[in-house]
Amino acid sequence: MALFLLSGGQVDFSGMVDDALLESLGIEKGTRKIINHEERGRILRAMDGRSYKAAAGGSLSNTLVALARLGGSAIGGPSLNVAMAGSVGSDPLGGFYRAKLRRANVHFLSTPVKDGTTGTVIVLTTPDAQRTMLAYQGTSSTINHDSCLSSMVSKTNILVVEGYLFEFPHTAEAIVKACEDAHKNGALVAVTASDVSCIEKRYDHFWEIIGNYADIVFANSDEARAFCRFSSKESPNSAARYLSRFVPLVTVTDGQKGSYIGVKGEALYIPPTLCVPVDTCGAGDAYASGILYGILRGASDVKGMGMLASRVASVVVGQRGTRLGVQDAVKLAESITYKKERSKIFSSSDL
Repeated sequence: MALFLLSGGQVDFSGMVDDALLESLGIEKGTRKIINHEERGRILRAMDGRSYKAAAGGSLSNTLVALARLGGSAIGGPSLNVAMAGSVGSDPLGGFYRAKLRRANVHFLSTPVKDGTTGTVIVLTTPDAQRTMLAYQGTSSTINHDSCLSSMVSKTNILVVEGYLFEFPHTAEAIVKACEDAHKNGALVAVTASDVSCIEKRYDHFWEIIGNYADIVFANSDEARAFCRFSSKESPNSAARYLSRFVPLVTVTDGQKGSYIGVKGEALYIPPTLCVPVDTCGAGDAYASGILYGILRGASDVKGMGMLASRVASVVVGQRGTRLGVQDAVKLAESITYKKERSKIFSSSDL
């Protein structure tokens, strides 16, 4: 298995709204908030008559779909085998979620939680391309470490852990055990920062994984500064350099300003791929797929990986919706050729 994701499963409801709706609901624009069942109902009722769509969501399921589509042809090597373990309910939304991932060639390996409710995230995007995320957890926070999960992790090249899961202490314990399984079997461990509030609430849990297991960390500039306990005045370049002292590869995205890839205490600047922004939701997820694609294809050219990741993100930002399209993925995969060789970044890896 090329890549295996440990994440909470959820269905995203996304739509365009104006600032007035957010104000009427008492929601601060551009934030992420955990909501309960009643709040979810109130917000969805407020969306009546507006156009919105449902998708198999979750931050890193977006990454998985993009990666499966980038690696879906023989370009650069055999097709990538992409899979996910997560927690979804046995309700209709859970069935919708699993079916959507299967259609995108992402294998969903976990058994549905009996009588469980699938998590949902309502993503509200304003005309200035700012997104506001309202998360109802449902059963998506519950992941248990058992022999089945251990067996699946042992067969993967890269284990990706979604940072949102650190909000739940019992799930954090399962993550540590899964990371131990991954390293025991020679797999790389990648961690997504997910959200500043997650980092602040579970700082020690994040650093337990980062300090002991992580080979790759994905973060935006605010999240990277939160990891480093840097002030807002510090540059993302400084944060990338600092984090790369502890982790072999760190990516720090900075929106339309570009991104940085940190390796061995140094940071390489990756210029942005210009586009007309339509919806910024999913940009970081798309960027991560480009980096993972490069690693799984045996790339040693960090600059090339970063440029591909930037292009993938720009395609997603320039469209409505968080998913990389099939034809766009084929064109992107054709645009870059990697020389297959042992990675100079992960010296202990046999990828």
